[in-house]
Amino acid sequence: MKITCIAGARPNFMKVKPILDALEAAGHQTELIHTGQHYDAAMSDIFFTDLGLRPPDVHLGVGSGSHAEQTAKVMVAFEKHVEASRPDWVAVVGDVNSTLACALVAAKAHCRVAHVEAGLRSGDWTMPEEVNRVVTDRVSNLLLAPSADAVTHLHREGFEDDQIALVGNVMIDTLVANVGRARNQPVLGELGLEAGGYGLLTLHRPSNVDDPAVLAGLIEAVNKIAVELPIVFPAHPRTISQLPAGGLHPQVIVTEPRGYLDFLALQDGARLVLTDSGGVQEETTVLGVPCLTLRNNTERPITITEGTNQLVGTDPVRIVHAAQKVLAEGVVPQCPALWDGNAGQRCVAAIEAASI
Repeated sequence: MKITCIAGARPNFMKVKPILDALEAAGHQTELIHTGQHYDAAMSDIFFTDLGLRPPDVHLGVGSGSHAEQTAKVMVAFEKHVEASRPDWVAVVGDVNSTLACALVAAKAHCRVAHVEAGLRSGDWTMPEEVNRVVTDRVSNLLLAPSADAVTHLHREGFEDDQIALVGNVMIDTLVANVGRARNQPVLGELGLEAGGYGLLTLHRPSNVDDPAVLAGLIEAVNKIAVELPIVFPAHPRTISQLPAGGLHPQVIVTEPRGYLDFLALQDGARLVLTDSGGVQEETTVLGVPCLTLRNNTERPITITEGTNQLVGTDPVRIVHAAQKVLAEGVVPQCPALWDGNAGQRCVAAIEAASI
């Protein structure tokens, strides 16, 4: 079969690599489309290098813009490609604008759509990603779910068993394949760190970094934690420019955004991770590293019930209390079923079964 795989943002690259590898191993014809949603070297090219991901067959080059503008640009560009290429399947991953845009185009062009990471739900319709993932699931022919709770969500929404396959987490395939290489990266030494002797912070969600009051509270909490534990903060310059007066504690180490291997190494060596990212909740669960999620909800609750994650919101008092408790007591590592490094192969088996 001819199968087109879509990637547009950093989390997509980590998810699409195992699927491409498994499709090619099974003898299928593949093409990789990079929409260009993340388009500069720090946000895109280094991930291709770190992951050993082949250059994209087509680069749509849509760039930045509002949600509507970016989605529309991807749709216009991808529609032209689909009309010329006519793949048997279009595989979309995750919940970014590129995911939704390409799924809509493929569905209207009567190409079968497989959604990898289907069924995740936060219940928060203020999150653009929630809209993207719900609509993408609705127009997809095959829903490839990463965990049992995602399957439950899909059943509640009326999807039938023959539309759903529980395959596990493809991003963990990439982690399993690369964690050994990551541990050999020199990044900890370059930053003067030792494994287990620092925390790691990521902040990128508009609800956290664009609201001055929320951001001030988060930085207040981070600064208090940094008194006890140095904190590494790979940050986009835009986030740094919005920091409140007084800035960061001297033990908060600000770096540029890191490539995949460097960031994986930083997660693996951290004593504690604070994040508003979805994927980091999953990666820390598999690595056995305590994670505090700086949000009021999560589409990955399995990382709480069967992982190392806690949902702590944005209240600084609650964040500091949770951090101090974790630093004193640690966590008991546990990992969800099928997060084992073989999800890409199960995705391909499900696509093949749905094609009969």
